[in-house]
Parts: sequence; C-alpha cells; structure tokens
Amino acid sequence: MLLNAVIIILREVIEASLIISLFLAFSQLTHHDRPWILKALLLGITSASIYAINIGSVSQWFDGVGQEVVNAIIQIIIYLVLLIFLITAMRPQTAFNKSLLTAMMMIGVTFATVREGSEIIIYIHGFVAVPDLLKSVLLGSAIGAGIGISIGVCIYYLLINMPFNISVRVGYVLTVLLAGSMISQTIQQLTQADWIIGQYPIWDTSLWLSEHSVTGQLLYAVIGYEATPTVIQVTAYLSALALIILSSGYAWFHQKRLHK
Repeated sequence: MLLNAVIIILREVIEASLIISLFLAFSQLTHHDRPWILKALLLGITSASIYAINIGSVSQWFDGVGQEVVNAIIQIIIYLVLLIFLITAMRPQTAFNKSLLTAMMMIGVTFATVREGSEIIIYIHGFVAVPDLLKSVLLGSAIGAGIGISIGVCIYYLLINMPFNISVRVGYVLTVLLAGSMISQTIQQLTQADWIIGQYPIWDTSLWLSEHSVTGQLLYAVIGYEATPTVIQVTAYLSALALIILSSGYAWFHQKRLHK
C-alpha cells in the first residue's frame, strides 16, 4: 500500500509541479511579476477541495460519468492554455500580450491544481475509514508528493540556470509534451465514460515498461505514456502535438519576419 500511494500521488503531483515550474521559470527569465502564482494556488486548492467534497454529486452528472467528463474538460482547458501561452510567448511582448501570458499562467496553474489536488483528496479520503491503512497511505502520499515537488523544483532551477537559448528550447519541448499528454489523458477519460468507442490497442509495451511502474507513471504525466494505446488516442495525441507546434512555429516566424 505504501508503494501504491507513492506512485499514485507522484503521478498526480508531477503534472501540476511541472506546469508550475515551467511557468515560474518563464516568469523569472522574462522578468514577469510573480504574485499570480499565490493567487492561482489558493484558488486551485480551494476549488479542488470543493470539487472533491462534491464528487458524489458530480459523478452523477452526464448519466453517471460526470467525474470523467469534468476531468476531460479540465484537461482540454489546460491544453488550450498551453497552446495560447506558447503562441503569445512567441509574439512581441506588448502590454496586452504580457497580461494575456499572466492570465494563461494563472488559469493553467489553477486548473492543474484543481485536477490533481482533487484526485489526491479523493484518494486519501477513501482510506479515512480504514485506520490500519491510513497511516501507510499518508506516509506514501507524503513521499510521493515530496518527490513530485522536488522534480518540479529541479526543473525550475535547471531552466533558470541554463543559457537562455537552451532554456527556451528545453522549456518549449516540455510544454509541448505536457500539452500532448493532456489530450492523451482526455481520450482515456472520455473512453472510460463511453463517450468514445473503445478500440483494440495498436501495440502493447507493458512487458517492457508497465504504465503502473514509477517510470511509467512519470512518463504518463509528462508525455501521456500509454502501454496499450488505441488508434484514436495516438491520432489525437499526434494531432495535438502538430497543432501546438505549427501554431507556435507560425507565431515565431511571423515575429521574425516583422523584425527584419
């Protein structure tokens, strides 16, 4: 139970931790004000608590698949936030664009905290009535959260201490991969809700890397790793990557042409 708690909480924490570390590193490197992070975390934690408390009612929405659908909507919102963030970051930093970037970072952190925070609260609450397991779950949760937060802190300091050009490229790649992960997880959620027809997997890599292992969970959080993906999942993932790369790439080339 201890190891399960570590892996589950690590998976939940790492996604929000990476998003927060990427946005904080961007703010540091571009000299953005950072009071937004405290507001976003406070709003996210409060909303996550409200969501978790009312999960029984939410689950009854949409003919009994409310939790899956709401989680999918949150993940789509985070994807759109990352898309708009990258496009805006490639444009000249006018007052409007700076305000838009701050808004996107606030929204992204808030929804990431709601998504992952609510899952953590629901998971731990499930063991409150089982005292024999609760202590082990709390310890495992603390370890998993500590590892996830530490990874985010390491990414943050790595990005802000790299040469600027390298930091921008690494941050861009991580942001794109996280965006793809959001869509991959969205397809999983909607498949569980039977809003997308289940399909046979097109490959199975579970013998080489189980998605339930620590490494598999980390890759799930960062790139949306799935050992047995379906055609629609792979198609959606690649389409999401193509959209964010092409859109941000167009914004970058357009800016370069304006400066010539």
